[in-house]
Amino acid sequence: MKKVAVTGLGIVAPPGVGKEEFWQNIREGKSFISPITRFDASAYPSRVAGQVKELDTGHLSPRLLKKMDRFSVMALVATGQALKDAGIDLAKEDPYSVGVFLGNTLGGWLYAETELRDLYQEGRNGVSPYNASAWFAAAPQGQISICYGVKGYSKTVVADRAGALMAIGCAVREIRNNKAAIALAGGTEAPVTPYALLCCTTEGSLSGGTYRPFDKERDGFVIGEGAAIITLEDMDSARSRGATVYGSITGFGTSCDGTHRITPDQDGRGLTRAIKTALDGAGYQPGDIDYICADGAATELGDVSETRAIKAVFGSYAAEIPVSAPKSMFGHLLGASGAIDLVGTLLTMQEGVILPTINYRTEDPECNLDYVPNKCRSKEVNRAIVISRGRGGINAVLAVERS
Repeated sequence: MKKVAVTGLGIVAPPGVGKEEFWQNIREGKSFISPITRFDASAYPSRVAGQVKELDTGHLSPRLLKKMDRFSVMALVATGQALKDAGIDLAKEDPYSVGVFLGNTLGGWLYAETELRDLYQEGRNGVSPYNASAWFAAAPQGQISICYGVKGYSKTVVADRAGALMAIGCAVREIRNNKAAIALAGGTEAPVTPYALLCCTTEGSLSGGTYRPFDKERDGFVIGEGAAIITLEDMDSARSRGATVYGSITGFGTSCDGTHRITPDQDGRGLTRAIKTALDGAGYQPGDIDYICADGAATELGDVSETRAIKAVFGSYAAEIPVSAPKSMFGHLLGASGAIDLVGTLLTMQEGVILPTINYRTEDPECNLDYVPNKCRSKEVNRAIVISRGRGGINAVLAVERS
């Protein structure tokens, strides 16, 4: 089977913009979650978020910026980083052989909320003509395609918090099937807005302040904003042009629990199937995995069912495998979460440092795996899996190998 290489990383996240700043900050194992200051969040039960505070958009024209929501801006910035990191000039590529595959959950609500407010205050003439194209979930895919002249098969996946991994899985499939030579894949999310926060609040899974996955005192996750984009290409092609290869995507599995519109199956049976599918696709045995990057929902049902699924798949090996949720440091990026977790996992493989689950204080008897509590850990990681789960029991798992 054709090996699919990751040759470029682009990231815009609360710990930093660009892979170097992101990694330097996140390996310190500290929190990048802070009180929301962009709007008055005092009436919300959750008033904190992982926020991108400094984003250089000087290379984007003011005219273009007026047409885009923040989630598209972050996606464009991350895409530029990924292409530069990979050494790819898309102007020299066949545009029909390049695709864009992105995950997103909420769309561009900062833009939409502002324009809808103006609609009710000023009437139809107060609304930007760009509102219709700025807020919808596929807008970042379109903006990337326009900016770089991409004309190949592309896709936006809206699968709640599993969206980014599912988008990356689609991209890998297209390259393996010779339908694409290069893919830009990942996710983007900008949920730090009044209505987006309200949507997340009504689900009932947000923390009142501290994001503590797998801890007995957990009370939900904290939202975060950002984007992560990777470049994918055939391994032989990447090697022939002398590209740096961060790793290869070797397996992908997805499933739906089909038990409840919000919560996952309590025994993690759907996730168990998705993990097994990813391992089978990669040709791995349970003992081959050195690290698991967990979804880490920080809800009782989410954490317990994820732990049960890991135990069901890995059996006696489960207790030996480090399992961490780095997003505890910067928030859950919803539809972009799987992409940022994948970037972190690839850098873990490069650097030999496993990122921790912070805020871990009290052991839950139902969650008794090695969650790498509070501090990074030096360890050689050659093979790993990344897990993402969405509302309603949507499961997505990637198997990754160091190259």
